[in-house]
Amino acid sequence: MPRRRYHRFLLLPPTLFFCVLPLFAQNASKRVFMITDMEGVDGIFDSDLQCLPYKSARWEESHKLLTEEINAAVDGLLAGGATEVVVWDGHDSSQTLSVLDIHPRARLLTGVPIEITNELTSSFSALVFIGQHAMAGARNGILSHSYSSLGIQNIWMNGQPVGEIGLSLMLAGHAGVPAAMLSGDTAACQEIHSYVPQAECAEVKQGVSRTSGYMLPHAAACELIRAKAQRSMARLTEVKPYVVSGPVEIKIEYTTRGEPALHPREGVERVNERTWSFRGKDIVDAWLKSRL
Repeated sequence: MPRRRYHRFLLLPPTLFFCVLPLFAQNASKRVFMITDMEGVDGIFDSDLQCLPYKSARWEESHKLLTEEINAAVDGLLAGGATEVVVWDGHDSSQTLSVLDIHPRARLLTGVPIEITNELTSSFSALVFIGQHAMAGARNGILSHSYSSLGIQNIWMNGQPVGEIGLSLMLAGHAGVPAAMLSGDTAACQEIHSYVPQAECAEVKQGVSRTSGYMLPHAAACELIRAKAQRSMARLTEVKPYVVSGPVEIKIEYTTRGEPALHPREGVERVNERTWSFRGKDIVDAWLKSRL
């Protein structure tokens, strides 16, 4: 009997067969990789006061603000059709998030070392940024920097200025994963749109300077993030991976305080007193050479 039913399915008229296909597509896995940070969170404007784990006077408040933005995003992603959300604790060496507070349907990726090129694989359907800041030097970007505000002055990819947003979505693009959404300030939204105009963006604050700006009420920010996250899943087919083809050169200008103990080797060259070049056959190869 099971065999006869199987053969009957194969003999379905073509029009009916293609009507059934979307039902299977709806059940397909949609895994989302979420990169989190703190400087782009609504209400955050001062690193010393708010962003140093367990040292800043307002650290507990900052932890709560970030966690609730993340949970709002997870709610929206799940409502939009995501089947799994992996949340990477990306602020200050994964010292920020706790399994006590994170969304019960999310999986927390935490600890050090974690290399994004190993974890953000082609098994994911989308990349999402929550609490993300703009690159170093961004106009009116609140707490803008590129990986280390004390150690790195500038980063270039094939001669173009780039920050954490650009490099992360390029690494994701190498794995075939599109950047679907970001929450952060106006400068961060402008930055992701310069690469992926179709990406959804929850603009939770607007910078007046690097250390000041207009903030949304927390509840309004969470509601905006939830709505944008849900919409990003609905529009996922419109967003394409950002793919960098061919050889890649990443140049990093370090500060005098942050210059690492590097040595020239294949693909790694000193450009001047504070700048090093990392060349690779693709974005991943160059990126890994820049990792100490």
